Amino acid sequence: MNATRPGWFWGPYSRLGLRIAFGTFVIDQLHKWWMLLVYDIQNKGRVPVLPFMDLIYVKNTGISYSMLDQSTYAGQLMLSGFAVCASLALWIWLAKGGTNRVMAISLGLLIGGALGNAVDRVILGGVADFFSLHAYGYYWYVFNIADVAIVAGVLGLLYESIFMSRNDAANEL
Repeated sequence: MNATRPGWFWGPYSRLGLRIAFGTFVIDQLHKWWMLLVYDIQNKGRVPVLPFMDLIYVKNTGISYSMLDQSTYAGQLMLSGFAVCASLALWIWLAKGGTNRVMAISLGLLIGGALGNAVDRVILGGVADFFSLHAYGYYWYVFNIADVAIVAGVLGLLYESIFMSRNDAANEL
């Protein structure tokens, strides 16, 4: 393989992306294991933590905000397969087109979060969510660490595409 052209599965920022994806996946799965098997959140109901945040167990059988609800195990396997395919596409993007550390970290967060939720779908039949934000009687979305990683990854890619690409373009002039 030519050192100047990255391959389909390994590029200059792949090691960083892999470390971030692996760390995200492990932290997410350890937290879920602890919440379900040690803390036993299923039997505690809603546990207030902060005036605006509670811990609660919700099994999400859809995607964000329970869209595309798939209550059957076959549906969960389909969503899991989609997450694995999306992670593979993100990995190829990182290997072939990764241009900086921000992109590598962002893609690693997306991959680790997607795979963490995919494993839940196979093992639990849905994604385990625990953090519930609320204020003034309004309750929003319940989420987990993988979801936080996915949102952070998207924000990182937006930052990279808006600000870093603009800086690169300005430096070329």
